[in-house]
Amino acid sequence: MFNIKKSEIQWGDQTLTLETGRVARQADGAVMATLGETVVLCAVTAARSVKEGQDFFPLTVHYQEKYSAAGRIPGGFFKRERGATEKETLVSRLIDRPIRPLFPEGFYNEINVICQVLSYDGHNEPDILAMVAASAALTLSGVPFMGPIGAARVGYIDGEYILNPTLDQVKAGELELVVAGTQNAVMMVESEAKELSEEVMLGAVMFAHRNCQAVIGAIIDLAEKAAKDPWEMAPQADLSAAKTKLKKLIGKDIDKAYKLTDKSARSNALNEARAKAKAAFADAAPQDQMAANKLVKKLEAEIVRTAILKDGRRIDGRDTKTVRPIEAMVHFLPRAHGSALFTRGETQAIVTTTLGTKDAEQMIDGLTGLSYENFMLHYNFPPYSVGEVGRFGAPGRREVGHGKLAWRALHPVLPTKEEFPYTIRVLSDITESNGSSSMATVCGGSLAMMDAGVPLKRPVSGIAMGLILEGKDFAVISDILGDEDHLGDMDFKVAGTSEGITSLQMDIKIAGITEEIMRIALAQAGEGRAHILGEMSKALDHTRTELSAHAPRIETMSVPKDKIRDIIGTGGKVIREIVATTGAKVDIDDDGTVKISSSDPEKIEAARKWIQGITMEAEVGKIYDGKVVNLVDFGAFVNFMGGKDGLVHVSEIKNERVAKVSDVLSEGQEVKVKVLEIDPRGKVRLSMRVVDQETGAELPDERPAREPREGGDRPRGDRPDRGPRRDGERGPRRDGDRDRGPRRDGGDRPPRRERSEGSNDDGPAPEFAPAFLKRED
Repeated sequence: MFNIKKSEIQWGDQTLTLETGRVARQADGAVMATLGETVVLCAVTAARSVKEGQDFFPLTVHYQEKYSAAGRIPGGFFKRERGATEKETLVSRLIDRPIRPLFPEGFYNEINVICQVLSYDGHNEPDILAMVAASAALTLSGVPFMGPIGAARVGYIDGEYILNPTLDQVKAGELELVVAGTQNAVMMVESEAKELSEEVMLGAVMFAHRNCQAVIGAIIDLAEKAAKDPWEMAPQADLSAAKTKLKKLIGKDIDKAYKLTDKSARSNALNEARAKAKAAFADAAPQDQMAANKLVKKLEAEIVRTAILKDGRRIDGRDTKTVRPIEAMVHFLPRAHGSALFTRGETQAIVTTTLGTKDAEQMIDGLTGLSYENFMLHYNFPPYSVGEVGRFGAPGRREVGHGKLAWRALHPVLPTKEEFPYTIRVLSDITESNGSSSMATVCGGSLAMMDAGVPLKRPVSGIAMGLILEGKDFAVISDILGDEDHLGDMDFKVAGTSEGITSLQMDIKIAGITEEIMRIALAQAGEGRAHILGEMSKALDHTRTELSAHAPRIETMSVPKDKIRDIIGTGGKVIREIVATTGAKVDIDDDGTVKISSSDPEKIEAARKWIQGITMEAEVGKIYDGKVVNLVDFGAFVNFMGGKDGLVHVSEIKNERVAKVSDVLSEGQEVKVKVLEIDPRGKVRLSMRVVDQETGAELPDERPAREPREGGDRPRGDRPDRGPRRDGERGPRRDGDRDRGPRRDGGDRPPRRERSEGSNDDGPAPEFAPAFLKRED
């Protein structure tokens, strides 16, 4: 029934298995990839025809994590997988980026690539496996895919590269880097690093690429067994005559347009040239009109690329290494906790930082279970930033991806939760865009956090690099414009501090680049980053020591774990009372860490003292502030130290006699008390009369000495002999054989209960014995 084909390799310390022919047999290509006990199914389908008038390649990649893969039921009301999570969106982009350039120019058939995580073992991450499965499914499908590609994740611990590290190894290490590539070149890089050098980063990329080769070999082996016949591609029409016509018609116009340094003026000039070309082909067939539009774009690319390669002249007149003018401002918005306006050429971002408490953390529900994130970075790209009319609303895939890149760049320099117990949200709103708004977000985000008082290890800057490659000739360009990005061959973004790289992202529009090009690009990016850091320091070169007056203050204290229940109280009664009374917010972690937050320092101090009162032990002889909570006939109960009660006896209220407690005290009255005694059961005896109720100073004990008894006090141990009984001599008290005489009612007295030898039992305890059985002394 099944025509199953498999390919297996030993990949690192795990076995990678690629299987086809068992599942999803109606798809054009379907592969189940298994690594350890993680299983991903990828199915590829492709449309057999192209929609009329379509002039772009509609590739769609979907990555989905099934909660059942980890034995979990989704949270929320609907209890099923719904819209894509942030991680699913990011992995979908991760798969899309390296495979998109490997389809031939002019192929416009719609393709769906759907990857589903069916099993997850908690160790082998499914995103890399999904990339491998997608590459294998496309290779088997017969569509014109110039792959396959391999993919690998790399960690770096103690100077050693680790292939496909676990989550724990990534957290313990200094690097998380994902690479995808063909047999000959690297296609895509995504990473987060803890200020590593260019040499270490380049070594990690090449280490990953070498380890991709075995995966590529396994895909080729499977394709030799199960690949479908390749699609027949329609021959490309000869467009040389149309190209010559367009070059004569608008070539000079395009050349002049790209010498205009202002983006708006350049855009208007280009639109005029395109309109002239469109008019020249107005009477042509629809397919010829589409071809003419493509030729115009090719002509633009040719003019720009030739100027850079041959003359070293860029669109705005810069050389290949110069960074556009930078202007940075901090405290741009008066009410934001931290803010910055970062402008580089015609790219601009308003970036704000907002500080919150623990309950503002983002809850993430995924395959690994619930987790909480205290650092968020959100990126928005409204259509007005490029002078266009377009959709404005929820963030798209591009916005999610750019925000995550900036997040990775800034995350390694953040303080620990112990050093800075705040939830941090950075918001970047792009107000102008002409090249690398994500790197503007990194620079603005660094300044905004420093303005908010977040103690970063060091400021972070970022730069976008481009590449023009023609045969063996190439040029690496710094701080690329939007047009240079569109017309170039590489988008290479590098962010980092003065000490090293924190994030590296690379996308290639051609069939990959070499190690030499990457080395040059990294070195040139380092020079650019250093220049940008210098410009940023003119606005703010250190983290502010004081938080904004509008930001919440958080004070951290530690309490013994066995006192946590006392602070929380039954059903949360105590902690709710603390919050309601003081106005401060209180969060308690399982390790005994207590975070008290409020914008008012006095409220924080009131809550801190209350909690200290609950956790600290009272000391005999010490004076405390207290509040009367209950009046009784014999005194008053006073609450002190926040969570303890003690009794002030009526005799300890004043030095003179108090006839009625309510005449002197009232419930809720603030008093000062001294601890006189704490008995073994924890009951506390307090005194007010020896404390100055105004100043809290201790007073001398002015109570008069007690009058001695007449005849003096008689020591209990020296009592004289009690003498003879009324009816004669006193007999032995505990002699069970003595004759006790008749009962009062004349009846016979029963014999005395016999006791075992050595027993000390005299019968019932006196307080429970009937009155007529109690012995008279």
